[in-house]
Amino acid sequence: MYLKLAWRNIWRNKRRTLITVSSILFAVVCALFIESIERGSHDLTVENMTRFHTGYLQVQDFRFQDEPSLDNAFYYDPDLFDSIEQNTEGIEFTVPRIDGFMLAAGEELTRPAMVLGIIPEREDRLNSLEGRLIEGRFFNDGENSAVVSRGLANRLNVAAGDTLVLLGQGRFGMSAAGKYFISGIVQLPLREMDNQTVYLSLSEAQWLLSAEGYITSLLITPETAGQVSVIAETLRNTFEGTEYRVLTWRDMMPELIEALEFDKAGTRMFMAILYVVIGFGIFGTILTMTLERLREFGILLSVGMKRIKLATVVFIETLLISILGVLSGFGLGLLLIVYFHINPITIGGDGAEYMQDMGFDPILPTAIAPDIFFYQGSVVFLITLVISLYPSFKILRLNILEAAKK
Repeated sequence: MYLKLAWRNIWRNKRRTLITVSSILFAVVCALFIESIERGSHDLTVENMTRFHTGYLQVQDFRFQDEPSLDNAFYYDPDLFDSIEQNTEGIEFTVPRIDGFMLAAGEELTRPAMVLGIIPEREDRLNSLEGRLIEGRFFNDGENSAVVSRGLANRLNVAAGDTLVLLGQGRFGMSAAGKYFISGIVQLPLREMDNQTVYLSLSEAQWLLSAEGYITSLLITPETAGQVSVIAETLRNTFEGTEYRVLTWRDMMPELIEALEFDKAGTRMFMAILYVVIGFGIFGTILTMTLERLREFGILLSVGMKRIKLATVVFIETLLISILGVLSGFGLGLLLIVYFHINPITIGGDGAEYMQDMGFDPILPTAIAPDIFFYQGSVVFLITLVISLYPSFKILRLNILEAAKK
């Protein structure tokens, strides 16, 4: 009976109810959108770093993490690792790489470069690398040519069709020098990598670095990101007692974790301020609604309605309004999040350069995750629920004579 009475009451004055619902709706949409943008930006950064740099999981020689040198590369046995890939649940595919730092030279300029030896088909499956070509074509496996990142190409003043000279040190101090035809230019999403990366086929890079048959890392791509910890534990048990070491992206990029946590702390502070503003906004709406109904409350009490029953009905009214506001906010918030997930906000100018320097893409995508809706909806609902107690307390302490005169 209380619920039915409360439902009828909230629609007696539709304008007042819609104003209150709108204030809660606005609060929910703001909270959802801010949280979704932060989560989306972080997810994109992790995605770029894992797909273009470290992978979600890596198998390395146990000495390589502390001393990342070609001397600590390990022998790549395709039969062994293909068997592990096929027999370990959750692994989608593996990507072998060999990398080393060398000097890269064009006709006039020389710059330091990170040389990555890859199998083009597997690398493309990992990060759609061929789709990022802006000039020329990608080499075939075993081909004596190179693909250069756009930033490095600009620094060396070279283009597709030019010649690139690589000079450095190979495994165990061997001299490493080679001259390569530049078959294509690729644009990478991470500025640090875009300014220094040269791709060679895996067999060519192994020959150049005097490391035939060896790789520095084997990237393991899980079927879903949530399986990383489980696969890592399984592989660690598999490789126990060997010289292989299994690392997750969190193990390999502690600086990125710290940067993301710092960014989250700033967002939490901003959200706390937003919650305070939201709370006062909703309280102002509830306060106005309560003051407008004081005469009504006084009359109901004067004709014999018990205070506790009236307070209960009014509390249910504000509770229903809160639920309507949160659910409406979920609906509108979902539409906005989905739209900006498909069409992310693009940042230009100095802001874009700053974000790229920090390792972030200059875009603000949104993340679609159920826990965002649950968390933000719960917080706004609790704020509204606490504020909704005010009309009930007001009724319990209401002076009937004064209220009837209003």
